[in-house]
Amino acid sequence: MEQHDVQHGFEKLIGSDADQAQTIAAMAMMLAGSPVLVDAASQMLEGGTDPAFGTVRWRTLFCADRTPTSQFVLGLAEFDAGGTLLPHRHAPAEFYFGLTGTGVVTIDGVAHRIAPGIALFIPGDVEHGVCAGEEGLQFLYGFPRDRFGEVEYRFSAS
Repeated sequence: MEQHDVQHGFEKLIGSDADQAQTIAAMAMMLAGSPVLVDAASQMLEGGTDPAFGTVRWRTLFCADRTPTSQFVLGLAEFDAGGTLLPHRHAPAEFYFGLTGTGVVTIDGVAHRIAPGIALFIPGDVEHGVCAGEEGLQFLYGFPRDRFGEVEYRFSAS
């Protein structure tokens, strides 16, 4: 991404002050090559309210809309006992890495156990869904995209 693209994005956010947008864009470009640290506990818990998704909640950790990062979206999915992420698909591949609890991830009709230390690769455009176990479930997920908003979820018919 070039500084002009970043500057244009900041102009949209802060209005027509081109000098201020140019300064912010230059700072963002400098930061883009720097390490980025995110405290998961300090990130907003989203989701859990749209029945089309299921009961999953998530915290976005790395996303170009929120952090000076690119080419990768990373988040933390959180499920209460028996929680769900309904069957869906999306163009980019995705990975899950189990942190706490257990559950079942059904990928293209085949059930796979997820638990701490287990990694799952989900190819692009393959149907998958999640059901958490009795103790709930947390896993990291990631996409090879700049922004979470670039991932178009297509939920399967019930």
